[in-house]
Amino acid sequence: LGYDVTVFDGEAKAGGFIRTQIPRFRLPESVIDEETGYILDLGVTFKSGQRIDSMKALLAEKFDAVFVGCGAPRGRDLDLPGRKEAAANIHIGIDWLASVSFGHITKIGKRVIVLGGGNTAMDCCRSSRRMGGDEVKVIVRSGFDEMKASPWEKEDAMHEGIPILNFHVPKAYIHENGKLTGMTFELVKAVYDANNRRSLVPTGEPDVMIACDDVLVAVGQ
Repeated sequence: LGYDVTVFDGEAKAGGFIRTQIPRFRLPESVIDEETGYILDLGVTFKSGQRIDSMKALLAEKFDAVFVGCGAPRGRDLDLPGRKEAAANIHIGIDWLASVSFGHITKIGKRVIVLGGGNTAMDCCRSSRRMGGDEVKVIVRSGFDEMKASPWEKEDAMHEGIPILNFHVPKAYIHENGKLTGMTFELVKAVYDANNRRSLVPTGEPDVMIACDDVLVAVGQ
C-alpha cells in the first residue's frame, strides 16, 4: 500500500526468535534467510539489536501504527516438591532450546523426561535425542488427540523412538542428595459431563515413578 515500514528486532538478524528457539534440523537457517529476505526485499527497513524499553517513547516517534509481534519467549515453570533441590537438572524448555542454539549446552543426560504436549516439547525431545539422550520420554497430562503439537511433530518424535505417555499428571521431582533421580506421576482419565466438558480424574491406580537424569519443562509460555 506504499507505507514505509520499520522493523525493530533485539537480535542481530531478522527472524531472531525463530533462529534461537527452533532447532536447525527442523528449520534450517537458510530457510529463515530466504523467508525474511522476501520481506526485506520489499523495502522494509530493518533495525537489528534494538531493545524497546518504552512503548511511550516509540509512539512518540510519530509512527502511524505500531504492531507488537514479540511472541512469548518466557517459558512457564512447574513448581512441584523437589524443584529447588533438583534445580541443576530441571530446565525450562524454551530457554534450554536457546542455550542449545547458542552452543552453551552441548549434552544432556541419558534419561530425559520432557513435560508438555506442544511443539516446544517436540523440539525438546528430538533435540535431546540428538544430544545423547538414549531414553527420552514425553509425558503429558492430557490425551494424545488433545496435545497441542502439530500432528506431524508428534509423528516425527515417535518415528525417532520417543514414546509419548498420556494422562500422567506430574506430582514431584525425586532427588537424592541434591541430584535428580526421577519424577512421580498420578494416573488420570478423561471424564465428560452432560455438556461434554472434560475433567481429568484419578484412576485410583498407584502413582508411577519414572527415572530420569534431566527434565525439560515445556508446559507453556
